[in-house]
Amino acid sequence: MHVTLLGVPDVVSEELERALQTEALAVECRRVPLQRHALPQVVPPGLVVLWDPGDALESMRCTCQRLASLGSLSRTCLVVLTRRDETGREALLLSGASECIGPEGERWAPQLLEITRRMGVPVRSGVSSGPAGASRVPPERALQTLLAATTADLGHDFFRTLVKQLAEAFRVTCTMVGEMNAGQDSIHTLAFWSQGSFQENVTYPLRGTPCYNAVACSICHYADDVSQHFPEDLMLTDMGLRGYLGAALRSAKGEVIGVLAILHEQQLEAGELDFSLLGAFAARAGAELERIRAHAELERTRDFLRNTLDALPDPLFVRDRAHRWVMVNAAFRELMGQPSEELLGRSTTDFLPSREAQTYWLQDEHALASGLPDESELTFTDHAGLPRTLLTRRAVFPGADGKPALVSVIRDLTERKRLETQLRLADRMASMGTLAAGVAHEINNPLAYISSNLSFLGEQLSRAELSPEALTELSEVVAETQEGAGRVRSIVQDLKTFARPDEELRGPVNVHQVIDGALRLVRNELLRQNTQVERTLEPVPAVLGNESRLGQVLVNLLVNALQAFPERRATANRIRIAARRVGARQVVLEIEDNGTGMSPEVMQRIFDPFFTTKPVGVGTGLGLAICHTIIQSMGGQIDVHSTPGKGTTFLLSLSVYQEDEDEDGPVQLAQDATSSRPRIYG
Repeated sequence: MHVTLLGVPDVVSEELERALQTEALAVECRRVPLQRHALPQVVPPGLVVLWDPGDALESMRCTCQRLASLGSLSRTCLVVLTRRDETGREALLLSGASECIGPEGERWAPQLLEITRRMGVPVRSGVSSGPAGASRVPPERALQTLLAATTADLGHDFFRTLVKQLAEAFRVTCTMVGEMNAGQDSIHTLAFWSQGSFQENVTYPLRGTPCYNAVACSICHYADDVSQHFPEDLMLTDMGLRGYLGAALRSAKGEVIGVLAILHEQQLEAGELDFSLLGAFAARAGAELERIRAHAELERTRDFLRNTLDALPDPLFVRDRAHRWVMVNAAFRELMGQPSEELLGRSTTDFLPSREAQTYWLQDEHALASGLPDESELTFTDHAGLPRTLLTRRAVFPGADGKPALVSVIRDLTERKRLETQLRLADRMASMGTLAAGVAHEINNPLAYISSNLSFLGEQLSRAELSPEALTELSEVVAETQEGAGRVRSIVQDLKTFARPDEELRGPVNVHQVIDGALRLVRNELLRQNTQVERTLEPVPAVLGNESRLGQVLVNLLVNALQAFPERRATANRIRIAARRVGARQVVLEIEDNGTGMSPEVMQRIFDPFFTTKPVGVGTGLGLAICHTIIQSMGGQIDVHSTPGKGTTFLLSLSVYQEDEDEDGPVQLAQDATSSRPRIYG
C-alpha cells in the first residue's frame, strides 16, 4: 500500500517511516513537499498524510477539499496531522478529511499506525523495500509496453499480449490476469504467462492468496517471501515465487471484477512508477474485461431474443424505414421458403408479385408514416405459388438509428377462411331447411296453374278449327302461363343468389334488390305467422359488398325475428325494414321486430359461435356469429340493441361503393380494438 506524506516535516516523516518499518507493514512511503501550497495532480491509492502547518483555517479547508476530490477517484484515506482544537478539526473533517490526529506528547506515529492497521495492510517479514521512488521499469520501455498492449487485438488476445508484454517489461517470471467469478470468491485466469510461455488457464479460490489483498487494497506489494504470508496458496510454493505485485481490475461503477498480477522467483522491488504503471495496465484490462462481459451479455440477450422469436408459431419480422427486413423468425422464414441470409436486407418486392408487393408496401408505409398500429387482411402468394389469406398486425417503434422501425406479426387465416366458408354453407342449409316448405309452396302454386293451362292449351290446339273468341282465350292462358313461369324463375333466381359460391367477390350491391329477394324467400313464413312487414326504404346508393353474402345475413336476421315472436295473436307480429344513408360514405339497414327481446346477459353473447337460446337440435348457434363475420369482411359493422318484452333491432352499417374501387375492394385499414366486436346497446 502507498503512504504519501504531503508536506510532512522530515523529523515527523522519519518517525512515521521508522514506525511502519518496525511494524513490518507492507507499505511504500513517498514524501511529497508542498511548495507554495501546490498540490499534486495525481494522488495514488492508499493512505495520504497531510501536514497542517497551522496557517489560516480556510486555507487548510480548501486543501482538504481539493485532496478529497482527488482521493475519491483514487480510493484514498486522507489523514491530517494537526494541532488545532476540536472546532478546527471538525471543520477539516467536514471539508473532506477522513481523520484528524494530534500528537501524543510529541509523537505522531501511534495513532497513524492504528489507522494503517484498520485499513487491513498486510505484514511482511522485515524485507527492505529499497530506495524510495526506485522503479524496475524504464519509462520508455513502460510506455512501449502500454502502447503494445492497448493496441493489441480485442478480446482474449488482448490479455495474452498484455501478460507477455508485462513479463518482458517488468523482467519477471510470471504474469497473469484473472476474472472474478459471480460469487466473488474465486479467480479464473484469462491469460497466464510463466517461464517464457503461456500456461493453461486455471480457477483457484481467492481467499488465502495475495490476490485477495489486491482486491481489498486495490494495489498489493510483497517484495519477498510472499509464500510465507500465504501458506495456503500452493501455486506460490510449487512455482518458487517470492515477490508479488498485484492490482484490482474495476468496472466503470468501481466494482472489483478481476486482478492483474506480476510475480517473480526473486525479490520484486517496486517504486512509485511501477505502482502507477500497474494501475494504468489494470485500468485498461478492467475496461477490456468489462467490454467483453458487455459483449457476451449482448450476445446472450440476442440469442435469447432470437430463440424467443423463433419459438413463436406466428410469422414475425422487423423492417427498417427503407422497408428492408432486419429481423425475421423461423415461422416467417418457413412462410417465405427462404433462409435468413436471403431475406435480411431485402424487401417484399424481391419475392412477391408486383401487385401484392405494392399493396404490402403501402400498408407498411402508412404505419411507418403515421406511427400508429394497424392491421390488414390481404392475399399472399406463398413460395409454392398457392394463395393464402394473411392478417398482418403492425406496430412502430424507434429503431437503433433513431428512425422508426416496424414490427409485424402475421396470422395465417387460410384454413380459418375455409372453415368459415363451410360454416356459412352449413348455416345456409339450415336456413334453407327452415324455408323449404315455404319455397316449395311458392313454386307449387304457379306450377299448378302452369300445368293446368298447358293441358287446356293442348286440348284446344287438338281441334281442327279455332274461333276468334277461342284464340283470345288462348292468348290469355299463354300470358298466365308466362307469368307463372316468371314467378318460378324469380324464386329460383333468389335461391341462386342466396347460395352461389362467389364468396370473396366484392363490388356494388343494390340494397333494395337484396331486401326484396330476402323477403321473397321468407314470404311463406311471413304469411304463415301473419306477420306485418313495414318497409321504409329511402333512396340509397350501392354499397360495397357481396350480394349473396348480404342476402344470407338478411335472411338469417328475418328468420331470427320470426322465431322471436311469442305465442300471441298473429296480427300483433311486426317486422320493420329500413334503409337510409348516413353521411357521404355510409348506408345503414335496420331490421326491427316486436318480439320477446333479449336480456343483457344474452345480448352480450349472441355473436359468440355456438351460443344459442334455442332448444337442443333446433339451433346451431352459428347464425349471428357468421352474420358478424360476413358484415365485418365487407368492411361494415353490425350493432344490436334490445329491450326484454319489447323487441330487438339489428343495424347494419355498410360503406358506399366508390367508382374507383376495383373488384377486390379498397385497401381496408384495420379497425381499432374497440371496434373489432359488434356494438351492443341495452
